[in-house]
Parts: sequence; C-alpha cells; structure tokens
Amino acid sequence: MKDKTIDYVLRTTWLAVNKMYNEEASKFGTTMATGFALLNIDPENGTPSTSLGPKMGMEATSLSRTLKTMEEKGLIIRKPNPEDGRGVLIYLTDFGKEKRDYSKDRVLTFDEAIRSNIEPEKLQNFYEVAELINNMISNKKIYKQKEQSVK
Repeated sequence: MKDKTIDYVLRTTWLAVNKMYNEEASKFGTTMATGFALLNIDPENGTPSTSLGPKMGMEATSLSRTLKTMEEKGLIIRKPNPEDGRGVLIYLTDFGKEKRDYSKDRVLTFDEAIRSNIEPEKLQNFYEVAELINNMISNKKIYKQKEQSVK
C-alpha cells in the first residue's frame, strides 16, 4: 500500500467530520456552518460581527451568507454596537439559543465518542501534532522556508 501524506489524512478526516456534522444538521434543516456560527456567538452578550469571521476561520463573503441565512431563519438578530457606531453585534434569538444547545450537544457527543475510543496519551499526541502543524503554517515555516533556500 502506498504511503499516505499528512495532507491526505488531514483532508479526508476533516471531510468525513464535515459530512457527519452536515448530515446531523440536515435533520434540522440547517448546516454545519450555521451550527459552528451558533457556537461562536456569545449567548448572553452577543458577538461583534467583525470578530466572528476570524474566530471561525471563515472568509467575509461566506460568513455574510451564513449570517444572512441565520437571520432569515430567525436564529440571530443584528443590532448596532453601542460602543462602535460602525459595528454590528450579533445576538442569538431564543430559537438560536435552542439550536446552539443542540449544536453544542452534537459536538460534545462527537468529542465523548472519540475520547472513549482513543487512549489519552494518543489523544495528547494528536493535539500536540495539530498545534505544531498550525504553528508551522502560521509562522510561514513551510513554503517560505523552501522559497528562500531556492533563491
């Protein structure tokens, strides 16, 4: 059997997780992106729309589309930010809080299932490797390093 690249394992695993969450979300007429957004909005104080994208790792256009759909479904409301007249705060409606609780339950169910099937030491190794990969990407230690050595 041919060796699998790290990229391949990451991509296929994430695609499987993504598909699983979307299948769960579709039972309730929603998507994983909506569930993820619900989990990233402060249920008590709301969240500035400008901080939501970076928290979720979403591009502005995708986030705008998701928020528009969420507003149309009655999950969120937008209000002017009293501290910054140019900004908008996103608040969950009661219906949004209900769906947030459901999303949280689905994530915790997944987490619990994984934790009960993987030894703590192996899970710790997984977290360490994931953190290392993220740091290498954030610090441009993959392609920038190669490009400099080519010059």
